[in-house]
Amino acid sequence: MREASFVERNKEKWTLIENNLSINIQVDPDELASNYIELTNDLAYAQTFYPNSKVRNYLNELAVTAHQKIYKDRKASNSRFKSFINEEIPQAIWSIRRQLFYSLLIFVLASAIGFLSAMYDIDFIRLILGDFYVDSTIESIKAGDPAAVYGKGSSFGSAIWITINNVRVAFMAFAFGLFLSIGTGYILFSNGIMLGAFHQMFFQYGVMGKAMSAIWIHGTIEISVIVVAGGCGLAIGNSILFPKSYTRMASFVQTAKTSMKVLVSTIPFFIVAGTLEGFVTRYYNVSVWFSIFIILLSLLAILFFYVINPYRLAKRYQWK
Repeated sequence: MREASFVERNKEKWTLIENNLSINIQVDPDELASNYIELTNDLAYAQTFYPNSKVRNYLNELAVTAHQKIYKDRKASNSRFKSFINEEIPQAIWSIRRQLFYSLLIFVLASAIGFLSAMYDIDFIRLILGDFYVDSTIESIKAGDPAAVYGKGSSFGSAIWITINNVRVAFMAFAFGLFLSIGTGYILFSNGIMLGAFHQMFFQYGVMGKAMSAIWIHGTIEISVIVVAGGCGLAIGNSILFPKSYTRMASFVQTAKTSMKVLVSTIPFFIVAGTLEGFVTRYYNVSVWFSIFIILLSLLAILFFYVINPYRLAKRYQWK
């Protein structure tokens, strides 16, 4: 093919690619990659048949520009993700720290109420957990395996179902913040009552220590992130009730964006908790030290991500 024919056949395509590379707005990465492949193919052809021509130099410059733009966009994307994880989420956690603390207080208070209520009213546990669950747990306790319920079913199926259910509870705690924090308070309180009554049942039969070595393998993360989700919901409700100098809508939108960042951060933790409950908790009888190690490691991970790291960065960058 003559050089003039080669240029005539491809000049419209090259002009379009040049425009994509020169504009400052974001171009679809797939389109950029396709442009780069087209250019390198044409450049290879030009280098073979027109090695000393201007069109070869032109295509070489375009290919270099395309390569740099692709690399720059990829680097910017990676940088944005790191910034989201290392800066935006900790800052969001710090900005709603009071609501997170209130969420923890509500949950702990509800758990204490559930524990004491079950202690003084033998029917309370059945009212909260249901007869079938209580009867099957009592049978497991008498058989010497108080946490036998966690060994039932397939590991993979249990992990998936548990993760989905936990995420559902967390998003309910978040979404119910729209009801002026009352809905979130209800979710936290009801789950806290249930947890307290649950532990009292094991306490009555003298197997609380053994049961806790199983329950808290996954429960450390599971309960912690439900509390975090509750804090996000309380932040949403408070933004509507107490908008400060903003309009209620502006206060809601701003807080919703912040709380959503914190809520998104709980999803990996829920996956870990579901995996632990589905695959690991059933082996709690292997060694109590094995259970303690996982519980402490989980607690340290939660404390670091939601307490220590935000506090450290807040002091460094003077966040309010």
